[in-house]
Amino acid sequence: MSMQVSIRKRMVSADRHFELDIAFDSASRRIAVFGPSGAGKSLTLRAIAGLLMPDSGHIVLNGRTLFDAEAGINVPPQERRVAYLFQEYALFPHLTVGQNIAFGLSKSWRNPRRSATHPETDRWIQAFGLREIVGNYPAEISGGQKQRVALARALVAKPDIVLLDEPFSALDPALRLRMREELRALQASLDVPMLVISHDPADVEALGEHVLEIREGKIYGSGNARQHPPVYAPLRAGVV
Repeated sequence: MSMQVSIRKRMVSADRHFELDIAFDSASRRIAVFGPSGAGKSLTLRAIAGLLMPDSGHIVLNGRTLFDAEAGINVPPQERRVAYLFQEYALFPHLTVGQNIAFGLSKSWRNPRRSATHPETDRWIQAFGLREIVGNYPAEISGGQKQRVALARALVAKPDIVLLDEPFSALDPALRLRMREELRALQASLDVPMLVISHDPADVEALGEHVLEIREGKIYGSGNARQHPPVYAPLRAGVV
């Protein structure tokens, strides 16, 4: 997996001026972006997913240009082959577990039928141990089950990378620990490239291979999470 990101975005509101100026290259299959709230982590993820258009720069994933301001390239989100998992998982409350997963295969906004089956949907239902709750609605399942459903929905579309935005922030400490270990095991077994953002050092240590620290909209340093504690080397010109 290869990713090259070099983007700038100026955000102006009534009470704040913020400039995102992010640049990094990575060949890792597990990238973790670490930093405090308001540092620009989610903005970076949204730009990679195509949900935020930078003012300048480029985004290249596996040699495929997703965004290039100078060349006028801005691939639509649905064509980027990038899966985005929101903090609250964003499951559709009126759809069952099976329908939520099948929605990842949909090319339109039409809801999948409850009785609809698909080999790819069945594969992930089985892989994530969701068979017993496939007919349940999100309100009827646990936080850990919701995360597995959201991951299954993301992976069913065979993305080039999965982006996770603070994936454990809504979980209690015990479940957070268990889901952190489960997500790492799943990523290792499925070998799916992953970029996760978090303000929790424990998340970074468990899930990150290449760690990027972000402060006030800029990459401050990079390191290897297998070091104890992680050592982040200050960057020059924002290049890892």
